[in-house]
Amino acid sequence: MSALIDGIKGNRFVVFGRAGMDMYADPIGTKSEVAQVFRADLGGSSANICVGLVKLGASASLVTSVSDDAVGRFCVNKLGDYGVDATYVRAVGGEARTSLAVYESCIEDFQNVIYRNGAADFQVSSDDMNAVDYTQFSALITAGTVFAAEPSRSATFRAFDNARAAGLPVVFDIDYRPYSWPSPEIAAEVLTRAGEASDLIVGNDEEFGFMAGGIEKGLDKARELAAQGRMVIYKMGHEGAITLTDGQEIRTGIYPVTAVKPNGAGDSFLSGFLASVAQGHSITDAVRRGSACASIVVSKPGCANAMPTTAELDEFLNAHPGETGN
Repeated sequence: MSALIDGIKGNRFVVFGRAGMDMYADPIGTKSEVAQVFRADLGGSSANICVGLVKLGASASLVTSVSDDAVGRFCVNKLGDYGVDATYVRAVGGEARTSLAVYESCIEDFQNVIYRNGAADFQVSSDDMNAVDYTQFSALITAGTVFAAEPSRSATFRAFDNARAAGLPVVFDIDYRPYSWPSPEIAAEVLTRAGEASDLIVGNDEEFGFMAGGIEKGLDKARELAAQGRMVIYKMGHEGAITLTDGQEIRTGIYPVTAVKPNGAGDSFLSGFLASVAQGHSITDAVRRGSACASIVVSKPGCANAMPTTAELDEFLNAHPGETGN
């Protein structure tokens, strides 16, 4: 476990997964089908994690593919605007296209329409992974969507091997999106394999339950993975989280806010947790700070732009001194 913590404290993260364009209806409460104005920004779980890390003082480099067109260039430009290193973002030609998410800032009947047919991020190759200089980083992060299709699946497992050879711990956000996978059976098998190859696994109760074959078995699955020497963060929505590490089960709560949308919380939680560990906070406090980041993001429109800075996170915590649900 010390190697994992040391890697996180190095605060130099290489992140694998997608970048995309988000378009969200404006103003708050407007449904997409009647919207006159949409705001455009960077999206995609791994890109969001990168932005969240950078805003909290970390260094983050994204490894992915984008389409060789205006939307792909939009994403690369936005990564640069946010301070994320895009050295390892490759443009691909042909019919592959960068993902597009169209959503709205509302909770009731929330709609998120995601266009991922022929997704460009699935085109990353083993050559792309071998081109990364792993010695420049202290930890690897990936979101589970990268494993949903080839060649991205095999390429990311290659990245895991390369990271191990360089002494980097692996952080895995399960991030199960059913629409990306050919079948639930393949998803469960591959995501379990990825979890077993990781040092830190983060997911919600539904994701662990899916891997275990039933939501009622999710916590047992998390305990099984933790018993093999991993750190596991088992999220339970409004009931908070259980962090399993070194034989302990640490329960923490959430920070209730008035949410304007549900998406982006998981990405912000992970970046907040990792950046807080890197800053020297205890595991328990880091989970709490990650939960606060999630609350901040769901209380604002957009995702990448809603990720808090360290000053904004501290200000939020000063105004919300105790979490609930633990």
